[in-house]
Amino acid sequence: MHYTYLRDLFDLHRAKIILGILVLLMAAQEVKSQGIGYRRRHLEFYDDKPIHYGILFGVPFTRFNIKHNNDFVSKDSAFVIQSPTNAAFRMGFIVNAFLTDHFDIRTTPSVSLYERQVKFSYPNGTDKIEKRESTWIEIPLLLKYKSLRRVNSRMYMLAGFTLGLETNVKRSRGGGQLDTKSSDFSVDYGVGYEQFFEFFKFAPELRFSHGLGNVFRPSKSSAGVGISKLTTHTVTLYLNFE
Repeated sequence: MHYTYLRDLFDLHRAKIILGILVLLMAAQEVKSQGIGYRRRHLEFYDDKPIHYGILFGVPFTRFNIKHNNDFVSKDSAFVIQSPTNAAFRMGFIVNAFLTDHFDIRTTPSVSLYERQVKFSYPNGTDKIEKRESTWIEIPLLLKYKSLRRVNSRMYMLAGFTLGLETNVKRSRGGGQLDTKSSDFSVDYGVGYEQFFEFFKFAPELRFSHGLGNVFRPSKSSAGVGISKLTTHTVTLYLNFE
């Protein structure tokens, strides 16, 4: 439990540093420009349109959260079962519908290329890594709260749920391999910073995703005898263009 907590803290810290650097760079430019005097308001009537579209690119840092069962001590030959954090790639598009001056409803359907791993460590010093390489189609439904716009920038928060469907995973055909389910449902939340430019809006965003369902597919495989539950955990840095 302590190891998992430290790993979560490290993932969060790493993602926050990346987002913080982007926000600070844009905020510094904003402050510098404000000191000049008059500031042109880009895309002045942007919020008058009921629906906006865009594209996104994302870098997820993902892994499994593992819950052991009683057989982990009595039957499993591995003394450590863990899931390393791996970087992935995501791209998709944005549909954002205006609700009020502070709230939007938003969906960002995307395709993600994942490689999640489960690592088994044995007393003789050897390790075995089970890789789950697959492509996921993910469809979130999010409620977005945005602050008042300050010339060409504003902050926002969002939260919602995501349905994920696996498309081309290579299923286990032999013994001793780990198998997982082909669908997932997660709760998502995050923060972002919007910067308006002359022809588009750019928004770096940090989003957290916690799988709610057990994606572990039990079998007689020796690789999974000590596991009772696998849930997904992902921290994603988005670059949104609208």
